[in-house]
Amino acid sequence: MAQHFLLSAKARSLSLVAIMRMSDDEAHARFEAIRFADNGGAAFCPYCECTKVYTYRARKLWKCAACGKQFTVTSGTIFASRKLPIRDYLAAIAIFVNAVKGISALQLGRDLDVQYKTAFVMAHKIREAIGADRHQIMLSGTVEIDGAYFGGKVKEKNVKAERVDRRLPEQQSGKRQSVVVARERDGQTFTTVATSEAAAVPVIRDHVMPTAIVHADEAAAWDRLHGHYEMHRINHSIAYSQDGACTNQAESYFSRLRRAEVGQHHHISGKYLGAYAGEMAWKEDNRRTANGMQHEMATGAALAHPVSRLWAGYWQR
Repeated sequence: MAQHFLLSAKARSLSLVAIMRMSDDEAHARFEAIRFADNGGAAFCPYCECTKVYTYRARKLWKCAACGKQFTVTSGTIFASRKLPIRDYLAAIAIFVNAVKGISALQLGRDLDVQYKTAFVMAHKIREAIGADRHQIMLSGTVEIDGAYFGGKVKEKNVKAERVDRRLPEQQSGKRQSVVVARERDGQTFTTVATSEAAAVPVIRDHVMPTAIVHADEAAAWDRLHGHYEMHRINHSIAYSQDGACTNQAESYFSRLRRAEVGQHHHISGKYLGAYAGEMAWKEDNRRTANGMQHEMATGAALAHPVSRLWAGYWQR
């Protein structure tokens, strides 16, 4: 039997050990090569895009010959105004992409020997960078859709006789939100967060081509899609797959997201749920990509992303 890709040597093209053994100059050179890849790795001004720049000998700094502004390898990126060494950011991204079920900020902070606040913001900056273009995803072919609720459950009573079925709507705290996923068979994954599956239907229509063949379960919310797509429905109380209809790949996504919630984060705040959902979608889409390429993709996304309007100065409000 052929060896699974994730067990093969091809899946391991980058190690954390190799990054931590880098010198400051080697780490800076790697960041520089990824940041300025469009210019063959040679620095150019991020403000006016002039390719004629002067290099300072004493500091890793450039000055533009056209506009006269000084800049570093992270100027104008999501890592702008950094305080940690470049190597630590490379290590953080490596830890992030290697954690296939996600990584908590507490663990990331321990690995990097930084405060919880630093690790929390750093991880969210990476999530913002890799999820920046995911709102543009358009799905076609065979698309599976499904939804799952997160948060909002009331605390279980201590005495067994007083316990209730916490799955019922009347037993929710009002903070419950639904993550809805639309996933191409062996293709891209789109996610959105809404108050319910029904509320997410217009968003799903905006991101699924009219020519797509949609597979969904028997939830009433998906009945509204029948007038727009060729629909295949599966009743999960009878079977997981029947007559060619199934949502197994959508369920696979939720399996990863649930494991991240229960096993790593233990609780996901509602206002950040979309970021965590997008992270797991990115990891699902790149699950057959070598970790070295994932690292380069995530680093490139971070260095191509402008300064975050949400996470810059987050703890200072």
